[in-house]
Amino acid sequence: MPHFILDCSEHIIEIKSPVEIIQAVYKAAESTELFAEGDIKVRINPFKYYTIGNTQDDFIHVFGNIMEGRNEDQKANLSREIVSTLKSMFPEVPILSMNIREFEKSTYIKKSMV
Repeated sequence: MPHFILDCSEHIIEIKSPVEIIQAVYKAAESTELFAEGDIKVRINPFKYYTIGNTQDDFIHVFGNIMEGRNEDQKANLSREIVSTLKSMFPEVPILSMNIREFEKSTYIKKSMV
């Protein structure tokens, strides 16, 4: 169920392969034990055109979309694990951040539910 979408500068996927980045984020999320095995989804959106404070500095921002029900400590730990993992992979990247958004159970529908 959880979706982790990485927006990043295109240069990021030249430093490390997309597969390596995806696997690292997957393992970091899995290590929190908040999600069922095999449910974690990770995607990367590399950007060629962007501005960061009127610069072309490299960046990574992770949007974590998870089902409601985790407490603030669990969500903070999830963010910390993923950002720490990416920080160790990309120590020179100046902008590295993450936020978590929650799906409402009452409005979330997927194919198997209809």
